[in-house]
Amino acid sequence: MTTTIDEASPTEHSPVARTAQPITASSPTMALRHALVLAKRSLVKLTRTPEQLIDVTLQPIIFLLLFTYIFGGAIGGGSRHEYLQFLLPGLLGQNIAMAGVALGQNLNADIEKGVFDRFRSLPIARSAPLVGAVLADVVRYVVLCAVTLLFGAAIGFRIETNAMATAAALGISIAFALCFCWISVFVGMIARTSGAVQGTMFLLVIPLSFGSNTFVSTSTLPGWLQAFVKVNPISHLVSTVRGLMIGGPVASNLAWTLAWMAGLLLVFVPLALRGYRRRA
Repeated sequence: MTTTIDEASPTEHSPVARTAQPITASSPTMALRHALVLAKRSLVKLTRTPEQLIDVTLQPIIFLLLFTYIFGGAIGGGSRHEYLQFLLPGLLGQNIAMAGVALGQNLNADIEKGVFDRFRSLPIARSAPLVGAVLADVVRYVVLCAVTLLFGAAIGFRIETNAMATAAALGISIAFALCFCWISVFVGMIARTSGAVQGTMFLLVIPLSFGSNTFVSTSTLPGWLQAFVKVNPISHLVSTVRGLMIGGPVASNLAWTLAWMAGLLLVFVPLALRGYRRRA
């Protein structure tokens, strides 16, 4: 007795069946290549919608003007210049953490539009769309650092260390942002809408930003709040950047910052990838 195969039903050797099967990258090197290609896609998309850079161009300027000229006289003991010296490294750390919010929103919007459904049909690593989006965000962080330093210099900020220390401050800030933004990626994978991503992330970022030593010295805060500020990752980043730019202790705060970066990656990268597999 012979059996026949229905032509309408794909076999494991047919093109339809091969296309339906998930395809994964054969090596980490190939996965990185896929991520870089998708990072380029994100950058092309950014050039077509430059308004996405508002939070890393206009926002740092507004914050510098607002806190220096409206609150600087009161908080800085009457010297706006001294307060600007204290404030700018702190704002750099705060703004670079807030800049990652847009990443989760954009990823969530891409999922809703079906973009990730198309990615699943491509012979690329499953993690490539997320890693590529994070790598592309480096451009936004570099723009934010440049705008903050250049505008700060225009209104009177002066680096009191040297070029190498300043480069290290910018490097650690961008590296921290690349780790911190994985929280936004995770929220973008589990939230139902991009608006929900923004609301959730601001509920997290605002307490971390203002409950830190960004705007005032830790010693001026109530005792119960000082306990939170001293373990806040933003505080350790800000203290590191401050020490590298205007002088002060660096080693301990840098060690804590690196520890927080490692912890963020260990916790939120697997969570984001699991959320992506379930969502996309």
